[in-house]
Amino acid sequence: MTEIFPTHVFREYDIRGLAGSEIAVAFAEKLALAYVSFLPENKDKPIVVARDVRLSGEALQKALIHTLLKAGFDVIDIGMVPTPLAYYTVYELGAAGCIMVTASHNPSAYNGFKMMVGNESFHGEDIQLLKQRMLEMKPYADCRQGKLTRKDMSQPYMDFAVKDCVLHRPLKVVIDAGNGPTGMIAAPLYRALGCEVIELYCEPDGRFPNHHPDPTVESNLQDLAREVSESQADLGIAFDGDGDRIGVVDEKGEIIWGDMLLLLLSRELLSKHAGATIISEVKSSQLLYDDIQQQGGNGLMWRTGHSPIKAKMKETGALLAGEMSGHFFFADRFYGFDDATYAGARVMQLLAKQDKPLSRLLDDVPKRLSTPEIRVPCSDELKFRLVESAKEFFTQQGYEMIDIDGIRLKFEHGWALLRASNTQPALVLRYEAKDEQSLANMKQALERGLNFAKRGVYE
Repeated sequence: MTEIFPTHVFREYDIRGLAGSEIAVAFAEKLALAYVSFLPENKDKPIVVARDVRLSGEALQKALIHTLLKAGFDVIDIGMVPTPLAYYTVYELGAAGCIMVTASHNPSAYNGFKMMVGNESFHGEDIQLLKQRMLEMKPYADCRQGKLTRKDMSQPYMDFAVKDCVLHRPLKVVIDAGNGPTGMIAAPLYRALGCEVIELYCEPDGRFPNHHPDPTVESNLQDLAREVSESQADLGIAFDGDGDRIGVVDEKGEIIWGDMLLLLLSRELLSKHAGATIISEVKSSQLLYDDIQQQGGNGLMWRTGHSPIKAKMKETGALLAGEMSGHFFFADRFYGFDDATYAGARVMQLLAKQDKPLSRLLDDVPKRLSTPEIRVPCSDELKFRLVESAKEFFTQQGYEMIDIDGIRLKFEHGWALLRASNTQPALVLRYEAKDEQSLANMKQALERGLNFAKRGVYE
């Protein structure tokens, strides 16, 4: 069976691989049969199926639907939409779960699947168990054919968001959908909120001809930043390939990274919900956690990844969470899943209440030197071993650290992070320091630990 699904496509949060060779129709059929084994025994609730803009998506979606119907399960087909609209449909209609055909921000040659069972994210051990069931699965026999319903959920979603995110004043916004599906939802929604909307690359195109649809990469935001500056817009909003991650630039075209955007959203939330729990990840700035505490909130650092964060939100009752990668999760007026279109509306609602531009809202936050995520290629077989070996070194050396996800070393004037990526064969490093010398010292310290780890693993 290895030729049908090589093991590396089963990742921590979802399933992704090369369309046609690794992710093919036969794979989708097996996945559909294995997926339903995770559902409760009664079949009263339908399964939501959708896809993003990738050229391979329609065939995979049809294979899922055909297999689910043949197995006796009712299906709601919501067509080509952003991933969050599939999640929204599950909550709104009380569906059994969803299978979304998407490879997120991966290049156009890839495809894959994101899933929910009930209202729960499907990740980690569940995905590994799914792999085993796919290997063992026999044809599913059932006495009845399921019922197919095709439904457009974009209007109910927009109606909800327009009512929820009323703006105090109209804004001018540039949006860049990266030729993913999100522009079809975000542009009319933001106009319905009263905004003047300038669209970049909002035509769905599974080839992603203009730029890679990943708003965490600075070069992918260049066109957005230029248009914001030239058109004198209030802000710019970019979306990833399936619409669950957001990137934001201010009126000057400067990027506001995920942790600082969460800081602003946290202040807004805590003004209404004193003492609320707000979750972020190990890559986020210490300035974020300090500010949440100063505003009377409970800042909780957790593992990187949208699925672990969603699970932690439910466990703790957190009202807000966010990641450097642009996943934002609202649970105070929303369902707690990551939705870039809705996050953009909440950012605009925050900004519309202010009498100053977006670039000025962080003026009172102390300045720090910080690096972007530094990704060092490292095989999936070695990356976790290297992090564990480095952890052993720093423990022996008496360093203070947080080890919930890799190691985040604490220094007098900053911190340094080393973790294994869950989405690609790479180590992830990041630093934050008070000054250049402190930054250099931290880099030197982390490099010593990595060199120790490499000697232990490679020799």
